[in-house]
Amino acid sequence: MLDLLTPQEERIDVDTAEFRFDIPRLGPRVSAAADWVATRRDIGQLPIGCFGASTGAAAALIAAAERPRTIAAVVSRGGRPDLAGDALRSVRAPTLLIVGGYDEPVIELNRVAMRQMSAHVELEIVPGATHLFEEPGTLGRVEALAADWFNRYLNAES
Repeated sequence: MLDLLTPQEERIDVDTAEFRFDIPRLGPRVSAAADWVATRRDIGQLPIGCFGASTGAAAALIAAAERPRTIAAVVSRGGRPDLAGDALRSVRAPTLLIVGGYDEPVIELNRVAMRQMSAHVELEIVPGATHLFEEPGTLGRVEALAADWFNRYLNAES
């Protein structure tokens, strides 16, 4: 699990929200983390799955586009994949987009992003969930969907 903002950025972002949508800043940080994992003797040969929430999903997709041989699968929870922009066309990792059923604007943004991707991509809509999946049972559903996705696509690489 990564914090994509430095402590100083986080202090500023709490008041201004200026860094959480700075996807060109965040994407390379996920790529750098994937690079670091790949250098580890204990885990460096394992396939990497990225799970991103909200704007972190766009950062994960940018990293997947930049590191197609390193990042083997992506899951987005309540994400904004549309913010990955042109990188969407370069993503090769199978991608699961999970959105709450009551999060209608984000559902449409995910559908727009899907149409730009050539990778295998699926959209799962969790009934009764809002953007943060705070309703009873909805986060458990996200966990099950993500676990299934990673089991399917990360185990295929090993």
